[in-house]
Amino acid sequence: MISLLLAIIYISFISLGLPDSLLGSAWPVIYPELGIPVSWSGIVFMIISVGTVISSLQSDRLTKKYGAGMVTAVSVGMTAIALFGFSISHSFIALCIWAIPYGLGAGSVDAALNNYVALHFASRHMSWLHCMWGVGASVGPYIMSAAITRTASWNNGYRIISIIQIVLSAIIFLSLPLWKKAEGSESSSEETEAKPLPLKDVVKIPGAKQVMLAFFCYCALEQTVGLWASSYLVLHKGVAEATATAFASLFYIGITTGRAVNGFMTLKFSDTQLVHLGQALIAIGCVMMVLPGPDMLALIGFIIIGIGCAPVYPSIIHSTPEHFGRDKSQAMVGIQMASAYIGTSIMPPLFGLLTKFIGVAFLPFYLLFILAVQFFMFNAMLRITAKEEK
Repeated sequence: MISLLLAIIYISFISLGLPDSLLGSAWPVIYPELGIPVSWSGIVFMIISVGTVISSLQSDRLTKKYGAGMVTAVSVGMTAIALFGFSISHSFIALCIWAIPYGLGAGSVDAALNNYVALHFASRHMSWLHCMWGVGASVGPYIMSAAITRTASWNNGYRIISIIQIVLSAIIFLSLPLWKKAEGSESSSEETEAKPLPLKDVVKIPGAKQVMLAFFCYCALEQTVGLWASSYLVLHKGVAEATATAFASLFYIGITTGRAVNGFMTLKFSDTQLVHLGQALIAIGCVMMVLPGPDMLALIGFIIIGIGCAPVYPSIIHSTPEHFGRDKSQAMVGIQMASAYIGTSIMPPLFGLLTKFIGVAFLPFYLLFILAVQFFMFNAMLRITAKEEK
């Protein structure tokens, strides 16, 4: 039973990643067809982000009332409907409207699934599941590219992904008895008797503010690298555009393969040790970006940053019940997810503004600053929660 449920959760994580990169890969075709400025993609992205933040903050209440399985099924269904809405949209306003249920569905399922795995499965599964997210995020653009190439329609790309999501939603609904049985047999009395915590009470939990900032910084760093890697290589290092694009994509491949390897490393190292290892690798990658020498140093630096990013996110999520208690873990995962989405929404555009004054060459120093804050906040959280346990 548990093996079947775990397989469904693995498929769910692939599904989580499938739509995440669609907007970026399809936008070069969307904006001229709709006759809108290229910059308006940021508006759609912000609507989705606001929705994910709202639903992440509600995940504790929803999951404790309806269960992780039901929240996951309904949320995947919402994203499926939203993606189908994208597939029939022929105006910018329509995209904005359908972005609302997409964001609301994405945030709920992300928080519910991450907490469920943190509570009920070993750390290796958290890493491998996030590796599956990377697989989905990598496959999505290929599906969109094939749809545009063969049918000359970006709408068909969204339609294909929506059908996949509809099928997955149906599978999750059919598997609800498995979720309920697993939750009933594995949940402790501490979990089942816990009531949803208001946001103001969650923020007051010792260590909560620190882990929120740590998550904000990690996701801000990851998204900033993903958005600005190619520009840094082309504009500052003088790397050919094709080469820069190829190596920038290896950043995500580094994250995905790194999480696959990280799953095995959890058998020997703790979550905290893996987070620190990841932070060290990110720092090394950033330093390589500024070292004098051949361009290959900077190119390899981006790959090392990707490998360093691999263990940080899943390891912090998996250790949440350990640091904050099983009864508070869903609320904590919810605010961590919300902090992550806020970080990805604010910090990459902020760097874009800074480039107007100091240039794109500042990127590695910007990343090192974010990493330093993330390092200090994570370790502050460790000290605070260790005192609470005593």
